Amino acid sequence: MGNTNEARLTLGIVGAGAMGSGIAQVAAAAGINVHIFDMRADAAANSRNDVAKRLRKRVDEGKLTADEAETTIACLNVADRIEDLAACDVIVEAIVENLDVKRELFKALEGIVSEETILASNTSSLPIGAIAAGLKHRQRVGGLHFFNPVPLMRLVEVIPGPDTTDAVVETLVALGKRLGRDPVVVRDTPGFLVNLGGRAYTTEALAILHENVATPAQIDAVMRDCCGFRMGPFELMDLTGIDVNFPVTRFVHESFFGDPRLRSTPYHRYLLETGQLGRKTGRGFYHYGEGAQKPSADAVRMGAAAEKVFLVEPSDVLKTLALELGVSILDTDDGVSPLLGAPLGEDTTAFATRTGSDARRLVALDLSFDTSKRITAMTAPGCDPAIRQAVINALIGSGRAVTAIADSPGFIAQRIVAMVANLGCEMAQAGLAAPRDIDKAMRLGLNYPQGPLEFAQSIGPRHVLAVLTALQSLTGDDRYRPSQWLRRRASLGIPVWTV
Repeated sequence: MGNTNEARLTLGIVGAGAMGSGIAQVAAAAGINVHIFDMRADAAANSRNDVAKRLRKRVDEGKLTADEAETTIACLNVADRIEDLAACDVIVEAIVENLDVKRELFKALEGIVSEETILASNTSSLPIGAIAAGLKHRQRVGGLHFFNPVPLMRLVEVIPGPDTTDAVVETLVALGKRLGRDPVVVRDTPGFLVNLGGRAYTTEALAILHENVATPAQIDAVMRDCCGFRMGPFELMDLTGIDVNFPVTRFVHESFFGDPRLRSTPYHRYLLETGQLGRKTGRGFYHYGEGAQKPSADAVRMGAAAEKVFLVEPSDVLKTLALELGVSILDTDDGVSPLLGAPLGEDTTAFATRTGSDARRLVALDLSFDTSKRITAMTAPGCDPAIRQAVINALIGSGRAVTAIADSPGFIAQRIVAMVANLGCEMAQAGLAAPRDIDKAMRLGLNYPQGPLEFAQSIGPRHVLAVLTALQSLTGDDRYRPSQWLRRRASLGIPVWTV
C-alpha cells in the first residue's frame, strides 16, 4: 500500500494554511508531484504563490539556484475540487483541529480515492484512531505530524492508529525521510510525543511564577544561561501564542484525567481570557509595544561584598566557587558571617532546618548546572537583607549575573529540568516511543539542548530522583512523583535508556 518511488509518487494536501503550505514546499523540493486543495476560494492558489515567492527570494539571497527553485515550483499544482485528489498515492490533511471536521473530510476522501491511497492527518493532538473511526478502510489511515515552520523543522511524528498496517507505517516513515525529515514512530496518545513532553518545561515555569518565586524574565534567563535552552519558557509561550499553548495544555491535562504533572495555572488561563496572547497581540508575559523593554533578570550590586563565609556542608563545588569569589572560608561559624549552602531539591528553609543553620544568614546557591554566566541565589523568609546583598555583591564581582529569587525547593533550574526529565521517563515507561526516539523528538521538535532522558543521564538519574523526591515531600504535591522508569534505573545504577 502506498508508494514512495521517486518517479511515481503523487501527494495530495488538504489545507493551504501555514502547515499545508510548508508540507507542500518540502514535498515539491523532494521532486514529488503535489496537489494542494482548500475549501476557501483562492487559498490553494495563494499558497502556491507564497511558496514560489519564498523560493525565489532564496534565489535572490544566493541560497538556491534558479533552476532548483523553478523545478520545485513546477511540482506544485492547485486542485480546484477535492475530487482532483482522486489519483494521489498519499493525502495529508492539514486543516482545523476539530475532530468532527476531520472525520467528515476523511469520509469524503474515502469516497473518491482508491483503496490503496494512504490518508494521513497532520493533527497535533487528536487521536488517529478517533479520526479513522467510521471509515471502511481504517487500516490505511495514519498520523504524519509536522512541526512549524515545516521547511526548518526536521522532525515528523508518524502515528499508527489501532488498525493501521505496518506497511502504511513503513510508507509514511519512508515519505518523511524523502521529505528530508527525521521520522519518529509514536504511539497514538493525547499530544503524541512532543506536545505531551513539552508540557513540563512551560508548566513548571508557570508553577514557579504562580508561587511568586521569580519573574518570567528571571526564569527565562536561568533556563537560557544555566541550562542551554535557546528560549526561556515564557519567551516560548509568547512566541507560540497563549491561544495555542493554553488550549493544548488544557487538552493534554484533561486527556490524562487531571494528572497533576500536566496542569497549568490560573494566570495562564487569565492571559487567554484577557486577550494577552503574546507577540501577536503585543502583550503576554512580556510587553512588545514600541519602546517596550524586557524587565531585567539581574540583581544589582549595592555596597560591599562579603569577605568571609562559612560553608554549611562540605562541597568541593561550593568551595571552588568561594575561592573564585576571593572570600575567606571560615573553619567554624563565627556567628556573623554569611552561611553558604548548595541544596539539592530542598528550599533554604528545609536546608536550614535539617542542618541546624541560622536561616537569617544563609544564602543557598544552585550549583547543579552551568554557573559560568549566571548563578541563582535564594534565601529563606526573614533572611538578613545585608547578608543576602553582601553575597550577591561577591557573586557579581566574579563577573557572573545573579538571579536572586524567593525560597523554592529546587530553585528554578533543578525544578524545571527534573520535571522535563521525569516526563520523558514517564513517556518511556508508557512505551510511547523508544527511549532514544523520545530524546530525538524533543531535541528536533522543541530545540531542547538535550532530550529529557539525556538530561537525566547527564545530571545523574539519582540526582534527578533526589530532586523530585524532595519536591514531592516538601510540597505534598503528587505533581512531583517520580516516574517508575526513573526510580528503577536510578536505584540500579544503570543508564536511563536501558530497556
